[in-house]
Amino acid sequence: MKFTDRLHEKTLPIWRQNHNHPFVKGIGDGTVDQENFRFYMVQDYLYLIDYSKVFAIGAVKADDVETMGKFAGLLEGTLNTEMALHRKYAARFGISEEELENAKPSPIVLAYTHYMLHVSQKGTLAEVVAAVLPCAWSYWEIGKELNAIPGAADHPLYGDWIRMYSSEEFGELAGWCIDLMNEVAEGKPEHELQKLEEIFLNTTRFEYMFWDMANNKQMWPGVETADVGI
Repeated sequence: MKFTDRLHEKTLPIWRQNHNHPFVKGIGDGTVDQENFRFYMVQDYLYLIDYSKVFAIGAVKADDVETMGKFAGLLEGTLNTEMALHRKYAARFGISEEELENAKPSPIVLAYTHYMLHVSQKGTLAEVVAAVLPCAWSYWEIGKELNAIPGAADHPLYGDWIRMYSSEEFGELAGWCIDLMNEVAEGKPEHELQKLEEIFLNTTRFEYMFWDMANNKQMWPGVETADVGI
């Protein structure tokens, strides 16, 4: 059994909850509230900023030039391609670049990104990969599942999102992360594998909390989204 098979099996209950979350299902059937999706887009943009930093840490911790280059490519692609597409897509929901740059993160985004950065800065390359893998892997699976729904990829508002995350290009990114996880886990003692498993489980849980945050437009208690630029 590959280590990623073990991870998938261990986290399957929460993994399926992510895929079956009402917000995710709403993207697939086109019923997700536009204001909630707008909130999601802003918070996801803020998330991607710190997600990019984790790729930079991965390049620093890599043991070979090829892996360094891949992480550098992921950093460049996220900052200069995915985030540019994100800004363009956000504009369709009336979100300006100024609004994206001035928005404040929700407590869930802060907790999720700070956890990834803490694990990555303090840990090994394997721990970096375990921290970032649930996002890439689950988005790819979700994208493919939603793309299989007749007409979902043609929805005027949410179809682009589905096509992006079900694309061959995104699948290659997710597949590389899965392969790297297996590579860096190979030969490690059981106590280290358990630590990687815990990190993977935690960021998988954060993925669920992110969907839930979007579904409820959850900011700080007593603070309206309008007060923080959303």
